[in-house]
Amino acid sequence: MEVTAAARLRFALQAACCYTVPMKHVAIIGGGISGLAAAYRLHKAGARVTLLEATDHLGGVIGTVRHGDCLLETGPDCWASNKPAAMELANELGLGDEIIGTRAGVRRSFILHHGSLKRLPEGFFLISPMSIKALIKTPILSWPGKIRMALELFKGVRRDDADESLASFVRRRFGKEALARIAQPMIAGIYTADPEKLSLKATFPAFIEMERKQGSVIKALRKRAKGEAGKAKTGGEVSKAAGPRYGLFVTFKGGMSTLPDALADALPEGSIRKNTRVAGLKREGESWQLVTDAETINADAIVLALPAHASAGLLRDTDAELTDALGEIEYAGAAVVNFIFDRSQIVHSMDGIGAVIPAVEGRRIIAFSYSSVKFEGRAPEGTAVVRVFMGGALNPEVAQASPDEQTQIALEELRGLIGVKGEPKFALAGSHKGAMAQYHVGHLERVAKIRELARQHTTLAIIGNGFDGVGIPDCIRNANEATATLLDQLGA
Repeated sequence: MEVTAAARLRFALQAACCYTVPMKHVAIIGGGISGLAAAYRLHKAGARVTLLEATDHLGGVIGTVRHGDCLLETGPDCWASNKPAAMELANELGLGDEIIGTRAGVRRSFILHHGSLKRLPEGFFLISPMSIKALIKTPILSWPGKIRMALELFKGVRRDDADESLASFVRRRFGKEALARIAQPMIAGIYTADPEKLSLKATFPAFIEMERKQGSVIKALRKRAKGEAGKAKTGGEVSKAAGPRYGLFVTFKGGMSTLPDALADALPEGSIRKNTRVAGLKREGESWQLVTDAETINADAIVLALPAHASAGLLRDTDAELTDALGEIEYAGAAVVNFIFDRSQIVHSMDGIGAVIPAVEGRRIIAFSYSSVKFEGRAPEGTAVVRVFMGGALNPEVAQASPDEQTQIALEELRGLIGVKGEPKFALAGSHKGAMAQYHVGHLERVAKIRELARQHTTLAIIGNGFDGVGIPDCIRNANEATATLLDQLGA
């Protein structure tokens, strides 16, 4: 029987947990989810780990805040369960019973259309309808736009292997209106990116395969839908969610910080050093030397779990070519503003998870969600928690604004979008400057070059959201793979 790459990785990690690296010292720079996952794996394998975090916060962009009986997320509020790395790690940490999904009755979303929130009909999957019926029903396209989108069924297939931007792909197959009104806002909430620059290969390779194998994305999705319908007839589940497949999104009862907190608790006492900024890094023979404000640390191996540009800064004296390659990965900033209202202050029906805002609408936010509707346990009855997402590549000045300015902008937008009356009971802004990696066209080639250059430095791992996926499961998988390689090098 053929063993898949994922299975081989699991076997390696299981073996690593039983195999001990005889007191090898590994320094992990960066206390986000990538760094914590790497430190946990290395510790389980028997290495002595030191995790260095420049701030007083662990978890990177993940942050959960309790305000009275309300739970607020200042970063991501969930992850996609169809990517197994996060679910597997949560279960390994004994957190399986803490995982919850979105409320079943509200798995729908809205799109702003000429100033009015319109429900996205069932049968749309990100950039494409899964059927002509779904396309006909949508209120967010004009009839010329619907006809142009339906013509995707008859469009020719692009055969060359060159990377293409998401915008180019959508325009080519579905038309300009579909790009502006559907694809751009749907994708912005995931990648905070400019679709004219976003690499299709690096972000949605499945759409490339649909075009090549079925000759049409709509045909491929229709085939998938028929398969799901057959599964439902035999007792399986079928998703009818409008837009993203909200049934796949999960979180923890106590908020997203549950995971980084559990990882930190699983590490030995004294192995985590907060408020410790690494100012210098260099190779000393077979080991590495780190310089902080307070001391010099020697380590047998290094894990850089940072934004690519921050890793580049630390490697400048070690490898100029690798530094330049890392510097080619661009980042954007984002901000999340949480509000607590009395439910009576909001005119909108709140009968969905939230809404995405097309850039062509000229608004200053990317999306908003009804946290108290989306997940159980976020607010008591009669209270509404609304979460606003803003910034990104198309609106960078908002990400650079002060928390007070971000709060005011978000509140003004909500007044016009959902009819908020009066002042919030509480507001909290969380800004993430330069934290969102931008997977521009050619991203896979840039990452391949970085990997090739990094392989010249044994006992060095470079991880984070800048390489193989921006989501939490992607970062954990990346950390697992990198530490498996590092363990092999240390044990040789």
